[in-house]
Amino acid sequence: MDIKKLSVRELNQLAQEIREKIVSTVSSNGGHLASNLGVVELSIALHRVFNSPDDKIVWDVGHQCYAHKLLTGRLGAFSSLRKKDGIAGFPKRTESLHDAFNTGHSSTSISAALGLLAADRIQGGKSHVIAVIGDGALTGGMAYEALSHAGHLGLPLIVILNDNKMSISRNVGGLSKYLSRLSMKAKYQTFRRHFDAMAKKIPFIGDAFFNLVVRLKRAVKAVFYIDNFFVDLGFEYVGPIGGHNIQALIDVLNDVRKLNRPVVIHINTRKGKGYGYAEDDPDSYHGVGSFSVDGGLANESTNNKEDQKIKKSFTEAFSNCILNAANKDKKIIAITAAMQTGTGLSAFAKYLPNRFFDVGIAEEHAVTFACGLAARGLRPVVALYSTFIQRAVDQVIHDTALQNLPVIFALDRAGFVGADGETHQGLFDISLFRSTPNMTILAPASESEMQLMLYWVIGKGLGPTIIRYPKAYCPQEIEVFSTPIETGRGVFLSKNDKSDICLCFTGSLYKEATEAQTLLNEKGIKADLYNLRFLKPVDEDYLRNIMNEYKAVCFMEEGIRHGGFGEYASALALQQNCSAKILVLAADNSFIEKDNALGTREELLSINNLDGKSIVNAVFNL
Repeated sequence: MDIKKLSVRELNQLAQEIREKIVSTVSSNGGHLASNLGVVELSIALHRVFNSPDDKIVWDVGHQCYAHKLLTGRLGAFSSLRKKDGIAGFPKRTESLHDAFNTGHSSTSISAALGLLAADRIQGGKSHVIAVIGDGALTGGMAYEALSHAGHLGLPLIVILNDNKMSISRNVGGLSKYLSRLSMKAKYQTFRRHFDAMAKKIPFIGDAFFNLVVRLKRAVKAVFYIDNFFVDLGFEYVGPIGGHNIQALIDVLNDVRKLNRPVVIHINTRKGKGYGYAEDDPDSYHGVGSFSVDGGLANESTNNKEDQKIKKSFTEAFSNCILNAANKDKKIIAITAAMQTGTGLSAFAKYLPNRFFDVGIAEEHAVTFACGLAARGLRPVVALYSTFIQRAVDQVIHDTALQNLPVIFALDRAGFVGADGETHQGLFDISLFRSTPNMTILAPASESEMQLMLYWVIGKGLGPTIIRYPKAYCPQEIEVFSTPIETGRGVFLSKNDKSDICLCFTGSLYKEATEAQTLLNEKGIKADLYNLRFLKPVDEDYLRNIMNEYKAVCFMEEGIRHGGFGEYASALALQQNCSAKILVLAADNSFIEKDNALGTREELLSINNLDGKSIVNAVFNL
């Protein structure tokens, strides 16, 4: 199908068919729904006007690329979306030439697109590059850095601001739309260049006259455009344009592609467009699991509902823990970066709104803002996904650890994260921050242990502390999880004088470690279980004794091997001449690619030899 040959009526019919395909697939596979439904017409218009893959489209965050994928030859594989060995839920260069740049984190599109465009011009090319960024992603500081540089370079970068919630700039009526459209026309641009050149050539007063004209233009724009941010940075501005009007989008894009200067196209869209449940509640339908198309999320299967009543996720456990702690200590403040629901802080925001801050998609700011609070005697808790703390490594080291400030980082989704792919795996926090001075890193195995750790950290008045936990359900509580915290030491869940092997695990791998112990026992091999609790600091004398007590010690962690706890323990064993053979099981020292980044958390654990059976096989090989 060549969409360049379709009529507008046929394009609108195509938009409806794409929406139906997205809804039916996401209802089965899970994924990002509301954001994708909001950009269907935009995706069609972009591919109608531009020539991908020669022209490059960079989707910020990337969780709105489903229509783009359907339009670029992936319809047949779309049913495998986010499944093991299937297509990714985000743009992926190895998947298609039409995916110009890998994205998964916010606010990167303008920087990447500007780099693609600069490279094209350096190499003598004439292709177009478009960055599609949402109003939420525009809260990230990196986007402003890129806009400033783009305005300075003056290259013909096209930035599409997809405004689907927050009003960035209010404009005065139809005249502002007319003027912004007028500035896109080739005749206007030609006249403007000639006029500017002639004005500067006027004897004696040329430069002064030109500067006066520029100031007058800005004054006129200020009447019609209440916010001139993009214009002041050197961009042409057009909008706002109805983001679901295919003809209007095509007309604007055709005008813009003829310009030879940077431009921002401001479009208004509606998240969840075309699916009533998602339109009415776009936040709940942003990232979803499987659901009933006819009944929506409220009509999930009875089995799923009952299962969720019985089980509690680590996110829900954190929600309870921080609220309990905050009710006892008025100095506790909660901070997140546009992830109130995802990090479990909705209840905190509801009951303690004056002590809750959502800073937008700005993790760097969230960390340093927390440092400011901590410097004045408060106890801020910054709740982020593990993959997003990577965006604030400098702030954690420079602003938090260097000053030894009491900031607690609650890192959700630490470890393997199913379906969203390699950009969302939380595998690097251990290796990134174990080397950071003054840092404490804890890994609870259950809700009670998480609560115990949170109270312990607050009571000790510790400096920077990470509490990391997985995207998984909490296990059933056992008495040992409530054993008091001892600095640098974990706890034995089982200990037998006749055991030859000790399985040492980070809290998130409790289920897998117990499965491995059971399988080993069935084979007549006794194995003890040791919950590490602390990844830093470590009571090295205590750990050394463990590594001298057994014939073999297996360290298991849900993180990257290089720089992880297991490598540290191996080095300690070698340094201290410990008698045990040391086995380290962790994520491979590479990004989880080659179709191995997709699937459930359980599938990813199995692929990386961290499920019960694989642990047993590794022990036998040792």
